[in-house]
Amino acid sequence: MNIKKRYKSQPELHAGALNDILFILLFFFLIVSTLANPNVIPLTVPKSKGETKTRQSVIVNIKPTGEYFLNGKQMPYDQLKAAIEPIILKDTANAMIGINADKNVPVDNVVAVMRIALELNAKSAILVDPKGAQ
Repeated sequence: MNIKKRYKSQPELHAGALNDILFILLFFFLIVSTLANPNVIPLTVPKSKGETKTRQSVIVNIKPTGEYFLNGKQMPYDQLKAAIEPIILKDTANAMIGINADKNVPVDNVVAVMRIALELNAKSAILVDPKGAQ
């Protein structure tokens, strides 16, 4: 008498949950990669309930044509750091560089002035119109 099993069971690996785990990991790494940005320049954002004016040591105006003005005096970008440094060194504890830029100024020009402030260990703030005029 020859008795054999007709159906042999094959070992299987159920990978149904693997798709869910990979999907969650993908979302996790996407969110973490957008939060971790090492190229961020710290920016001092003023917070107040009323109109409080802070005193800036230096005010840099930037025109859309790429012209820089340091306290009302036109100056090329190459000489900007050398001109700001003696002013900042007078009052290092309250050193503040105010950046006044037109809305059509490229962001690279504003970031360049912020980098100068960072190199001189001064705070930087972007000056805006309190009325929000366009």
